[in-house]
Amino acid sequence: MPAAKIRLDKILASNGFGSRRDIKRLLHDRAFTVNGTVCKDSGFPVDPESDEFALDGKPLKIRTSVYLMLNKSAGVVTSTDDPHHRTVMDLLCPPWSGMGLFPVGRLDADTEGLLVITNDGPLPHRLTSPKTGVDKTYYARLRDPVDDALFAGYVRRFREGIPFHDGHVCLPATLVRSPGEADGFLLTIQEGKYHQVKKMFKVVGNEVVYLKRVSMGALSLDPSLEPGTFRELTDGELRLLRSEEDMHES
Repeated sequence: MPAAKIRLDKILASNGFGSRRDIKRLLHDRAFTVNGTVCKDSGFPVDPESDEFALDGKPLKIRTSVYLMLNKSAGVVTSTDDPHHRTVMDLLCPPWSGMGLFPVGRLDADTEGLLVITNDGPLPHRLTSPKTGVDKTYYARLRDPVDDALFAGYVRRFREGIPFHDGHVCLPATLVRSPGEADGFLLTIQEGKYHQVKKMFKVVGNEVVYLKRVSMGALSLDPSLEPGTFRELTDGELRLLRSEEDMHES
């Protein structure tokens, strides 16, 4: 069955080209082509998967779905809008800042690390719901030293499920030492409760002083990505993300 066509102004708006009025002005003032033919009609039906687009002779990559990897910096909130704080969406630049994207899951304001930004509506549930069982791994540094005996106790208690004061019992979690570090730990959970990692360590008598998410399922944070910066997922990373979804939906 042929793919459904989409109005040109709709697909351009979702790719950050502005409002319908902005797009009408662009088509009037500049040379926008579809499959090599100049197009001035903002309502022209196109297939973004197979048609070829160019602006002033330069090929355009038109996206129907967008997937960004953001290395969230401390001090910004995971929200699409906040009247009092800078948000992760403020870290995006054009054209991505105008694409109507949103973050998958959340990280606390002072937590750094991996955040996926997308316009794929079902993705947040598939990756963040405890029912899907997708692992989220965090790197944590703690206030107090942890010797081998104390570490063994942490491992056991996290594996059994940490109880919170509100009666919630966390799903079993895995704790290991970060390779080559005395005070660094990697905690893998399958939930995303408010302040969960911090609360888990608080229950066992310690305090998190630095926290960074380093992976979601098979997708790992690019170590070369500086805090506060982002890039599109590679084809390989997108396959990892989709294989993670397929595995937990099957």
